[in-house]
Amino acid sequence: MTSPPAPPAGETRRPQPESLTDLFLSLTFLALQGFGGVLAVVQRELVERKRWMTREEFVEEWAVAQIMPGPNVVNLALMIGSRYFGLRGAIVALAGMLAAPLVVVLALALLHARFADHPQLAGALRGMGAVAAGLITATGLKLVPALRKHPLGTPGCFALGAASFIGIALLRWPLLWVLLGLGSVGCWLTWRRLGSLEGAPR
Repeated sequence: MTSPPAPPAGETRRPQPESLTDLFLSLTFLALQGFGGVLAVVQRELVERKRWMTREEFVEEWAVAQIMPGPNVVNLALMIGSRYFGLRGAIVALAGMLAAPLVVVLALALLHARFADHPQLAGALRGMGAVAAGLITATGLKLVPALRKHPLGTPGCFALGAASFIGIALLRWPLLWVLLGLGSVGCWLTWRRLGSLEGAPR
């Protein structure tokens, strides 16, 4: 299997997947843990345990993964695989995210089709949804410190987050329009802020 390139002389080698096999197995294990609340698992595995990404990198790349078509965690896996192994890494990452979970999902679909009428099953699924929401909220709170290094600062990021919440949860605007509108505003404000920090008026 291909290994990632060695770092230049004098630079410390940062943690990264050792091979395509390591990438595939790591993402398969991650995917099998992430049913119903994958954000919390992805953040813990890639940032805290394996340290393939810093907290700031995770926040930035997760934002990109969310605005791309398709499942955000699959998009993130593609970016990680491509970063370390190019096109082959992206393909292996995709296979790692989908192969084993596909088998599990098919098995669960068969079981659900057989027992969907049982009220106990409906109650259990509602309880799992509440747990998933709690996991996502806790992960979001853990990532808040990373916003301190953003050019807009924590208040500016919170303002954009609050506007997104109001638009989606309260006003029921379509997600696409919220992303395009507030995302464009966020990019423009960041660009202006970076310009002022570098001393170039924009």
